[in-house]
Amino acid sequence: MKKASDLFIECLEEEGVEYIFGVPGEENLDFLDSLSRSKQIKLILTRHEQGAGFMAATYGRHTGKTGVCLATLGPGATNFVTAAAYAQLGGMPMMMITGQKPIKKSKQGRFQILDVVAMMGPITKYTHQMAASDNIPSRVREAFRLAEEEKPGAVHIELPEDIADEHTDATPLKRSHSRRPTADTKSIREAVKALEAAKSPVLVIGAGANRTMTSRMLLQFIEKTGIPFLTTQLGKGVIDERHPKFLGCAALSSGDFVHRAVEASDCIVNLGHDVIEKPPFFMQRGGPTVIHVSTKTAEVDPVYFPNIEVIGDIANAVWQMKEDIVPSGSWKFDHLLAYRKAEVEHTAPLAEDARFPIFPPHLVQSIRDSMPDDGIICLDNGVYKIWFARGYTAYRPNTVLLDNALATMGAGLPSAMMSAMVYPDRKVMAICGDGGFMMNSQEMETAVRLGLNMTVLILNDNSYGMIRWKQANMGFKDWGLTYGNPDFVKYAESYGAHGHRVTSADHLKELLAHTRDTPGVHLIDCPVDYSENDQILNIDIKKLSKEL
Repeated sequence: MKKASDLFIECLEEEGVEYIFGVPGEENLDFLDSLSRSKQIKLILTRHEQGAGFMAATYGRHTGKTGVCLATLGPGATNFVTAAAYAQLGGMPMMMITGQKPIKKSKQGRFQILDVVAMMGPITKYTHQMAASDNIPSRVREAFRLAEEEKPGAVHIELPEDIADEHTDATPLKRSHSRRPTADTKSIREAVKALEAAKSPVLVIGAGANRTMTSRMLLQFIEKTGIPFLTTQLGKGVIDERHPKFLGCAALSSGDFVHRAVEASDCIVNLGHDVIEKPPFFMQRGGPTVIHVSTKTAEVDPVYFPNIEVIGDIANAVWQMKEDIVPSGSWKFDHLLAYRKAEVEHTAPLAEDARFPIFPPHLVQSIRDSMPDDGIICLDNGVYKIWFARGYTAYRPNTVLLDNALATMGAGLPSAMMSAMVYPDRKVMAICGDGGFMMNSQEMETAVRLGLNMTVLILNDNSYGMIRWKQANMGFKDWGLTYGNPDFVKYAESYGAHGHRVTSADHLKELLAHTRDTPGVHLIDCPVDYSENDQILNIDIKKLSKEL
């Protein structure tokens, strides 16, 4: 017979868990004691449960394996809610383990008691309270299976104190081997027929296509057919964006050059798209044929109701389509690619504008120039995310981590920390607004304690800039969205990190090179000029693309 908390750790080891991120509480002490004896799993103590959850989710995003995080009951568990939604909407496999008071006999009344399982229900794929230690192996295995199955997401297990302290003779279950079903050949034929009959087909690459084999098969498909492609924000980097057939990233909702290219197409192949992402195009009745290629059937929405569905493993479906298709001599792509050329011509002079405070297009180009091909940027949420989605050329998958599903603030720093842990030999940068950074800035201590090598770039405009941009766009007066900031250089240094402040565009380039090549945790305070956001993103781009 062994202690239930020891068995739980053995089950996690059987699943290949490397880290548990979290803030333990009194109700986790049996679990913590068992974890202290694990030779395989490291505890990463964070300064807030949200940071732990974002790190676990990002581990899942990079590796495809379930990231695990730990919190206590009540307030510890409620602090996981945003991270759970981040993983669930963003398709990242993540498991939360929370403690609970004894469920058989408790002398503390209702103190700190919440129905955490019910709370987690709407934002996870699976949530369960352990009521018997004998069930631990099957519940843990089921949770991991569901977390990693397409579409990946968040799962939750509650381990009450008295169950953790039970003794049992149960043993861990082995991981099962499973393969995703392949798409039906008749659906492949329908899709290929529609493509061959089209005049100007395009491919739209979404989050679900961000898988190693899918990326490979898509490149082969594009090389054979010459069909141009665009990406959603979560599809950035699936194909190298230096490819001559790249049309752009759908960063704005509509009216951009890339949207004009989609509007000029008569057949859209939507790969791995999910309506959780901001739609890269809007369907209308009588519009172009839309082919939905995904592991799951399409969720019908007022702006999305595809005509043909190819359901199964995406990589295999793309391979089948590539084998079947005969490229058509009557396809025309020049007018689609002209929109991309126009976008590049519009952006190039903006990117050269070396004013101070720093102009966002210039910042994007400076960071692209300084980062190696496999360097990873992790964006928090703010208006700069649109500038990076549009203007930062992604060369490889998972090198531009942005969240366009929950789109939560506060995830940029923990996401970069996890990237630096998974890939210690690669250059990693968190790019945060001053608002988003301050939501989890305490994790700077965790980054320094872990000895990570990374840069945190803060775009400082002393306001919630994204909402100010929307406020201006909607014709409201500028009100209620400005604040003061700490001295970020001193703030970084107080944690034992290196603090730097940008004083000019040239100085920015020097600092980017210095922080990239110098070990340790660096913070760069970068004043930014957002004064033209509304004019460029809402007026100029729409006007110029419409005139083409």
